[in-house]
Amino acid sequence: MPAGRAVTLADKVAFLSRPDAYAGEAGPVETRETHMSWVFLTARHAYKMKKPMRQERLDFGTLERRRFFCEEEVRLNRRLAPDVYLGTVPLTAAADRTLALGGTGHAVEWIVKMCRLPADGTLEAMALDGSLREHHARAVARLMAGFYAGCTPEPVAPADYRRRFRRTLAETQRELRRPSFALPLDVVDRAVDRLARFIDVEGERLDARARADRIVEGHGDLRPEHVYLEPDLLVTDCLEFDRDLRLIDPADELGYLAMECDLIGATHVHEWLFAGYGEASGDWPSGDLIAFHKGCRAMQRAKLAAWHLDEPDCRDPDRWRGRAHDYLELAAINAEQLL
Repeated sequence: MPAGRAVTLADKVAFLSRPDAYAGEAGPVETRETHMSWVFLTARHAYKMKKPMRQERLDFGTLERRRFFCEEEVRLNRRLAPDVYLGTVPLTAAADRTLALGGTGHAVEWIVKMCRLPADGTLEAMALDGSLREHHARAVARLMAGFYAGCTPEPVAPADYRRRFRRTLAETQRELRRPSFALPLDVVDRAVDRLARFIDVEGERLDARARADRIVEGHGDLRPEHVYLEPDLLVTDCLEFDRDLRLIDPADELGYLAMECDLIGATHVHEWLFAGYGEASGDWPSGDLIAFHKGCRAMQRAKLAAWHLDEPDCRDPDRWRGRAHDYLELAAINAEQLL
């Protein structure tokens, strides 16, 4: 690297993609890019570097903010995966700009170090290969019920809780109606209308959950690819960058997981999951309340999928537009249950 030149993101990615960047590791490095991060996989570990980005509800724009959120990621994920998140490691640069992981130079980036987990052990992988069974889903339900029981309830005024859903629905509708996304506006509007009507007509259901202290600081991004069933039961990749998005009703969070299982064809997980959760917790949220949460979550996921189309280097626009359509279909199916 030329002396005096600033270390760029491309420099960091190139260095961390090299096997010799990792002392004591052997073999090639797999490099994967996500919307918010770069992940580098060795035989035994995963190293995650956040992108220097800013967008709605997320700010990784400075080194100090990235360090803070790396530390938050470790702290929060140790709640449900205590032995996986090993800590944060600085990526350092010497005076001659030579990079090192955990070196003695000054920090130019912060990295989350994790144990590498088997990709075929996730709920998603087992659902897709046909090995998922009822006892797996019930075990997840028991794990999450115990987790929620150990969380301190978050006081939320019922009126504020309702307003949060109304605001999110309105923002999501506005985004999904953008002409550049070319999504079916009739489906968007019909789903939003029915979900909004539930808030207005059946909002007491939401109020009652808030008054009953059901709102806790949960996981925030409970998806099948984040739930590991084998070799050990644990949950990774919680949403670390916005605490407000982690303040959630278990019915909402488990509905999110069930909705994502619906997306991959594992529709039977819904029944198993909520039966196991009810038995473990004594909390039996109503079917229409769960459908409301699943519909709202599907709308939000449609928006996130559509946002990929805005990226200047979007590599597969047909895939993301198709994914947005799939989520909209799920939103419509759940909204239909609220008639």
